Amino acid sequence: MTETGEEITRDTLEDAFRDLQGEVDRAIPALVTRVLPVLAVALAAAAVVAFLLGRRAGRKRSTVVEIRRI
Repeated sequence: MTETGEEITRDTLEDAFRDLQGEVDRAIPALVTRVLPVLAVALAAAAVVAFLLGRRAGRKRSTVVEIRRI
C-alpha cells in the first residue's frame, strides 16, 4: 500500500516504467547532438598534441652524422 492507500499493481508499475523509458528515449538523442561535436573537437586536439609532442621527441633523439672529408 502507498501513502494514499492505493494498492500498487503490475499495471501501475508498467506504466511508470514506460514513462521513465520514454523520458530516457527523448533525452539520449538530444544529449548525443550536443556531446558528439565536442567529443570530435577534443579528439582532434588530442591527436594534434600527440603529433607535436612526438615530433619534438623525435628531433631531440635524432642522430646527427657528421661527414668530414680527409
